[in-house]
Amino acid sequence: MARYTDAVCKLCRREGQKLFLKGQRCYTDKCAVARRAYAPGQHGQGRKKNSEYGLQLRAKQMTRRFYGVLEGQFRHYYEMATKKEGKTGDELLFILESRLDNVVYRLGWASSRAEARQLVVHGHFTVNGRRVDIPSYLTKVGEVIGICEKSRSSDKIKAVLEENASRPVPKWLECNRDAFEGKVIAVPERDDVDLAVDETLIVELYSK
Repeated sequence: MARYTDAVCKLCRREGQKLFLKGQRCYTDKCAVARRAYAPGQHGQGRKKNSEYGLQLRAKQMTRRFYGVLEGQFRHYYEMATKKEGKTGDELLFILESRLDNVVYRLGWASSRAEARQLVVHGHFTVNGRRVDIPSYLTKVGEVIGICEKSRSSDKIKAVLEENASRPVPKWLECNRDAFEGKVIAVPERDDVDLAVDETLIVELYSK
């Protein structure tokens, strides 16, 4: 499974905002964006205003990095979104939100999407009672996501659940912490996606 392996804090600095790629660290004064609010590299502090193409590219890169998706898969999601009835940009975000690793993160069962991806790969979660270890699995309305019974006693899972117990769950998800279960009860809406990006720029980029 291909994935980004370089320093993730560079990604946040390049996009000029927090992408919350390192969990709780992003909320402290140790956050790289808070300490060095400019792009990485020797020319990071002297970057000029982006062109129209540059703005479109940054919108795409920011969204891709926010969800931890590589270019090929992101393009595939875009093609899926073009075949849906709604606005392509919105549908793209909804597809990304429905990924199993993102749902696990949204339910408060991981401190970051990267951690959620790792926990999914290690087989800690089920969908409708069957174990699923594919982070890119696209959940559907009505499906129940659960923590495997054997994993509930894991020190790692216990620590993650305690650390994220107070994090709010979006309204398109339902979480029963006592039963170690969550449910997809609706399709996400644009307001549920906490990403400050203009998705129409992504559509414009891919439409060229």
